[in-house]
Formats: sequence, C-alpha cells, structure tokens
Amino acid sequence: MMSFTWPIMLWSLILIPVGIGLYILLQARRRRVAANFSRLGFDRGGVRKGPGFRRHIPPLLFLAGLSLLMVALARPQTVVSLPRVEGTVILAFDVSGSMAADDIKPTRMEAAKTAAKLFIQRQPPNVQIGVVGFSDSGFAIQEPTNNRDEVLATLARLTPQRGTSLAHGIQAALNTIATAGEKGPFLYSNRTPAPTPSPTPVPKGTYTSAAVILLSDGENNEDPDPIAAAQSAADLGVRIYTVGVGSPEGTTLHVNGFTVHTQLDEATLQQIAQMTGAVYFNAQNAQDLIQIYNNLDPKLIIKPEKMEVTSLLAGASIVLLLVGGAFSLIWFSRIP
Repeated sequence: MMSFTWPIMLWSLILIPVGIGLYILLQARRRRVAANFSRLGFDRGGVRKGPGFRRHIPPLLFLAGLSLLMVALARPQTVVSLPRVEGTVILAFDVSGSMAADDIKPTRMEAAKTAAKLFIQRQPPNVQIGVVGFSDSGFAIQEPTNNRDEVLATLARLTPQRGTSLAHGIQAALNTIATAGEKGPFLYSNRTPAPTPSPTPVPKGTYTSAAVILLSDGENNEDPDPIAAAQSAADLGVRIYTVGVGSPEGTTLHVNGFTVHTQLDEATLQQIAQMTGAVYFNAQNAQDLIQIYNNLDPKLIIKPEKMEVTSLLAGASIVLLLVGGAFSLIWFSRIP
C-alpha cells in the first residue's frame, strides 16, 4: 500500500494523456505530409521502408520516465519489511540475601554481574537493555537504553536484599518495557522499594521484540503467583529466559549472621520459560553463567517500516529518459 506526502502533485499526471493526444496528432500530421509528398511524385525512387514501430519506442520511454518523475514529485511512501537485530532486553536480577553466598566465587551476585557484563558488551547497538532488581518486591533500576555505560554502572550498584518474589520481578520487567522512554534514569538505594504496579493492559503480542533474562538462586517464597505473572508476559509476547543459580537439592548458607537453607525451584523457572516461548538454563558455577549468556541473543525480526521511495522512482525515471534519448540518437540522430 502506497501513500504520498504531497498527493496534490499527482494532479500533474493529467499532462500525460494530454501529451499522448499531442503525439497522436503529430503522427497523424506526419502521415498526411507523407501522403502529400507521395502524390507530388517525390517517391519515384521506390518506396523506402520506414522505421515502423521502432519510431514509437523512444517516445514511449520518455512518456514512462516522465510519468515516474511526476509520481516521485508527490513523495510516495510504502511499507517495507526490513530484517534487523533489535529489541529490548531486561536483565531481571534476584537480589535476595542468598545471592551473597560464596559457593560460586567470589559470590553468586558478583559472578552473575560478570556474566551479564560480557553479555551487554556483545549486544548490537539496536538492542536496548534495561535492569530490574527483585527480592520480596520488584523495582526498576535502569530503563531500557542503548547507553552501555549506564547499564554497566547500574549492575555495579546491585547488592543483596531480602526474600524472593519471582512475580514481582516479572511485573517490574513488564512495566519497565511498557514505560520505556517515558521516564528518566532510575535511582537505586538500599531503602525498601514500593511494589511495582502491574503494567497497563495493551493488546496481546504488543512486545514480541522484547525479552527478559530472569536470574534467581532460590525458591519463590513471596506472593503473588509467578505463573500468573508469566502468563501476562506470554500474552504480551515477551519471552522470559530463566536462569537458575544453584541446585534443586539446595544448600545451607550463612548470610549476614543468619543460617539459611536455599533450594532452587527448577520446576517453576522451567514453567515460566516454557509458557513464554523461551528456555530455562541451570548454572552451577561462574563459567556456566558466562556460557548461558553467550547463548542468549535477541531474535532477528522482520520489522515493517514506512519508507519514502521518491529517490527510487526518480532514479528509474532518469534511466528511462536516458535510454529513450540514446535510442532516438542512435536510430534517428535526434531527440524526440
């Protein structure tokens, strides 16, 4: 479907049938003149074979070239599907207290940061990256941006907090995607954040070029239901790649003077990934984390974009005019 920035210029196409009419009249006049010369006896040397239909080829090329040029004056636009790597990636970090454990050196949190930094640095410029933290609530730390330095600085500020609510992490990520570009940089502090409200409802499949990488080391121990939150992401077309740090058997940790037993809930993380069309990964050590991030790449999408094609039509018209002029000079030694 084609649209025009200056549709009024299409009125110039009225000149095309006028030109065709004038050409027909000139051809009829040429035939009358030839007939008069024939009656006066100027063809006694025998009838010479004329150029035939070839005589009309240069004028037809000129006509087509001028028609395209007139359409180009209206500045036509059309929707073109362009393949490109782009989208929005939200890094959703579990910042519960168990992330301070040192079973993954130097700590789970620092190992996760290192792997995330390598992932950020290898992303194409068209991919916007945001950061969300969640413990017993979810809070946005960095809105999606192409500025890699801002994202890396945000990662550096992450510190372990309290419990684990996967649903709050998912809701905060979805809200960050939905409000991207509406706010300035987010601030991060150790104060208790307010729960992130659910995103405003939008049509299903709105954010198919967005993805969330959700990293957690423990079982969900806070409301609301993470499966319901995952369904909201699936409805919006957002893929949630889940990364489990630890083992289903669990381990006993000593964090800030407390003894805590943390156990990875793989079943929930697997279900979240499956529901949203993504993949679940398990990381037992820092090298696993790096390898997981190396396998996470935004999808190549075909994005329809409206593009002005004035230059294409103008170029085609110039080619037709030049070809018509060349044929006329070669065959008749003149420009029609």
